[in-house]
Amino acid sequence: MIYRMKVTAIIADDLIYEVKEHTHCSTVTEAITVALKDWIDLYNIKELNKKISENPINITRGMQIRETNRSK
Repeated sequence: MIYRMKVTAIIADDLIYEVKEHTHCSTVTEAITVALKDWIDLYNIKELNKKISENPINITRGMQIRETNRSK
């Protein structure tokens, strides 16, 4: 089930116009929703990258794996 929240926010007009332009949305609600979802996706990617950088995978046979994959 999707819950929705009605929000009253004071946001500068130029910011709203810019968000609508970049998201290619016709309504303010849709534009803000798209922008927030994109922001959350970027945030999650950054957090995942932090975790990966703390414990990176060390591939010692990368070229061998690549050649095996390309020969198939």
